[in-house]
Amino acid sequence: MDKIYKWGIIGCGNVTELKSGPAYQKVEGFELHAVMRRDIEKAKDYALRHGVPKFYDDSDDLINDPEIDAVYIATPPDSHAHYALKVAAAGKICCIEKPMAVTYEECLLVKNTFEEKNIPLFVAYYRRPLPRFEHIKSWIEQHKIGTVRHINWHLSKPANVMDSTKTYNWRTDVKIAYGGYFDDLASHGLDLFIHLLGPVEIANGIAVNQQGLYTSMDSITGHWLHKSGVTGSGSWNFGSEKKEDKVQIYGDKGKICFSVFGEDPIELENGSLKESVIIDHPENIQYFHVQNIKNQLLKKFEHPSTGTTAAHTSWVLDNILGKKN
Repeated sequence: MDKIYKWGIIGCGNVTELKSGPAYQKVEGFELHAVMRRDIEKAKDYALRHGVPKFYDDSDDLINDPEIDAVYIATPPDSHAHYALKVAAAGKICCIEKPMAVTYEECLLVKNTFEEKNIPLFVAYYRRPLPRFEHIKSWIEQHKIGTVRHINWHLSKPANVMDSTKTYNWRTDVKIAYGGYFDDLASHGLDLFIHLLGPVEIANGIAVNQQGLYTSMDSITGHWLHKSGVTGSGSWNFGSEKKEDKVQIYGDKGKICFSVFGEDPIELENGSLKESVIIDHPENIQYFHVQNIKNQLLKKFEHPSTGTTAAHTSWVLDNILGKKN
């Protein structure tokens, strides 16, 4: 790879400290060259700690920096489309944190803009290429549980200190994330299920605010139908007694059990056959996602998480939440 792609990050907050930022430095052929935060001192601090040459407090300065080839948008979802359209106008490669945008309509606008300009667009649904989930995908493709019939996911957690004290959190602000933690967390799992089982053609649900601790929804139930005929159901509650994260994929010959966020064993049952496998995540959990961006740019591999796939995930999320598209 002769070309070095120089990346800039807009919004170098917590997610970029370990999960994503270092991956753009570790992947061969990539370089993290600039970061931006509205607080210039925080941008400078990040740049100094991570060895990043440039830092800005204005997104336009980073986007239009002639040395920057690609931009990773790691801000809250309500600004994703705003920044992404500017990156497209500058003709630069883009990766957007999930969810791709606040609504499905915004996702389509961004996706179509990049497609019209023939510019690569990626979305950080980074669980798709993780070895843990690729192993589950191989079990499904090898028919280890026969023909898949149904998938069910329950995710719950107690209210945290920020919730119970009603401290402001953009993740639970209805104007930024209508579904609250559902937008932030359940989006990962539903996107993964689409990767494992194929696109969804029907999705519905009920979303309510039970606790009154913040403005976004805190209790959601949903059901959906994959085009393959596999049915799906889920429940997500963010005011329960304890934390739970359990997925079960049922086939006509067995089942697979795993968690979306934990690193506990993935388990396979097929009659008398029982298999349990532990596969750890990489230190920087977005590493394989970023590696695959490079592979697609080299035309070696089609990235599993693009504007097209992420827009479809947002359509599913919006339908479960009862948003009108």
